[in-house]
Amino acid sequence: MTSARAHPRAHSKHAHDDAPDTSADFRRIADLPDGQEKETLRQDVVRAWMPMAERIASQFRNRGESSEDLRQVAMVGLVKAVKRYEPDRGSAFESYAVPTVVGEVKRHFRDHMWGLHVPRRVQELRNRVRTAIQELTRSPDDRSPSVKDIARHTGMTEEDVLVGMEALDSFRTLSLDAALRGADDGYALVDTLGATESSYERVVQRESLKPCLRRLPEREREILYLRFFCDETQSRIADRLGISQMHVSRLINRTCARLGQEVGARAA
Repeated sequence: MTSARAHPRAHSKHAHDDAPDTSADFRRIADLPDGQEKETLRQDVVRAWMPMAERIASQFRNRGESSEDLRQVAMVGLVKAVKRYEPDRGSAFESYAVPTVVGEVKRHFRDHMWGLHVPRRVQELRNRVRTAIQELTRSPDDRSPSVKDIARHTGMTEEDVLVGMEALDSFRTLSLDAALRGADDGYALVDTLGATESSYERVVQRESLKPCLRRLPEREREILYLRFFCDETQSRIADRLGISQMHVSRLINRTCARLGQEVGARAA
């Protein structure tokens, strides 16, 4: 059996030094029935083309993903390419494998690397804007291209350019604990966020309760006023109104329960 590792690098026939000549191995794979021998030969071919996959993975470095994870994703694409390649179609394996591996890496970024859910169309606009900025920025001294420059360069509308530029910052989310730029006192992003005002709910409850209170009998209104606004005890209220403390307690409980039901019914 011919092994892919026995082939020399075909510098003159291939575009890259990491493109071995495995055409004989692929013909052999096509002729073999499914089984261990066929799988072993596929593994040999994968090992022979690993440098090519690693080269492609390195092209996506510095984009927020670790080099090792990129390498693993590229290897997944390479395995798929070796398994699906059909030499009888006449095209070289490299011309089939490269877009397969690149597509696998791009899918990884698209499906796993976005900190926010971004629609596919917006992701594509982001990629076009990002590429245009790189192409228009020839040197570190060049000014950043304007929206009009990018639109003219890509043929996109200025509105789409703006959407793509906004998506440039959506690839990675920023922690709320991150210190603000220029802050030297530990002031973080979370410190700029507003909080729900607790008194708002109290105002709503008070306004909902007012019409219910107005409909109460005068004695019940007076008891609630003395108890909750004047902070009088039930004993003192009873002495003032000439009734028992137990009766005052029952009136307060019954009135409060009725008010709660009326407010709840209004809210519903």
